[in-house]
Amino acid sequence: MGAYILRRLLLVIPTLLGIMIINFALVQFVPGGPIEQIIAQIEGGGDVFESIAGGGGEISGGSDSEYVGARGLPPEFIAELEREFGFDKPPLERFLNMMWNYIRFDFGESYFRSISVIDLVLEKMPVSITLGLWSTLLAYLISIPLGIRKAVRDGSSFDTWTSGAIIVGYAIPGFLFAILLIVLFAGGSYFRIFPLRGLTSDNWESLSLIGKVLDYFWHIALPVLASTISAFATLTLLTKNSFLDEIKKQYVMTARAKGLGERQVLYGHVFRNAMLIVISGFPALFIGVFFGGSLIIETLFSLDGLGRLGFEAAVARDYPVVFGTLFAFSLLGLIVGIVTDLTYVLIDPRIDFERRG
Repeated sequence: MGAYILRRLLLVIPTLLGIMIINFALVQFVPGGPIEQIIAQIEGGGDVFESIAGGGGEISGGSDSEYVGARGLPPEFIAELEREFGFDKPPLERFLNMMWNYIRFDFGESYFRSISVIDLVLEKMPVSITLGLWSTLLAYLISIPLGIRKAVRDGSSFDTWTSGAIIVGYAIPGFLFAILLIVLFAGGSYFRIFPLRGLTSDNWESLSLIGKVLDYFWHIALPVLASTISAFATLTLLTKNSFLDEIKKQYVMTARAKGLGERQVLYGHVFRNAMLIVISGFPALFIGVFFGGSLIIETLFSLDGLGRLGFEAAVARDYPVVFGTLFAFSLLGLIVGIVTDLTYVLIDPRIDFERRG
């Protein structure tokens, strides 16, 4: 197992390097860099894309080409901006410098926020941890018992109507379900039971410990429900199908023939094998909810998390934030892939990745 882990760790290096090269190369062809953003604001206070559409001309990262909308600005000012942002260097040199800093986990400072990228990510982390952790736990707590019951009662009326509810849940986009929750329970049109913004109330500091806990769960109830719905549907069906496959195997019939009760067969023999694929997917599912698909949910519920941070950084061409978070999260995702494999082995020691390789 040690040799397999070592191979996977070594594979992280070229994979991560490939991700960074592709994204860095794509950015070189995207119009509207940070300098153009500043020039657009100075010249007209508008968006850089309006300047591109209205002015024509070439966008470049070097001082030899004229920036769109910069014709009224002194060349010395443009050159100073290029030096400040590092665009006076060739792309290859910029990329190598960036990767050298990232290897040392030096992600630099945001162009427009005057704060380090690490501090900025840590500032937004509580929102994303809240959505990712509680959504994943809630999905597992509901989906596993429901999936097991559906497998045991396969073909019954319970299985039929719960399957219909699951299909409806899977078909409803998370953002649409979030809007429905807001309309119904957050003062949209009917009831005002839950707050619409933030993780805590304004008087959170003055609350008791129990009051703080209740206030926290009161605020996160709706966004967590909205984030859970699609994962809940998928996980329930996965659990049911996994249990159905195991129930039909020979060792289950042998256990029943020995006189074991149905509950002993189900939880003493079937459970470990059936839950292998479900439990081992926990790290990947958590990371998926943690980093992906949270932008709209965060926007609807006025939560300032990593989803909004990534979107705003991309729009503003805040490259230290874009590439710093891309590097960190890609590295984390690759490590989680290795952790997922280790989870398989912990749940079922019979699995041997080295023999498979």
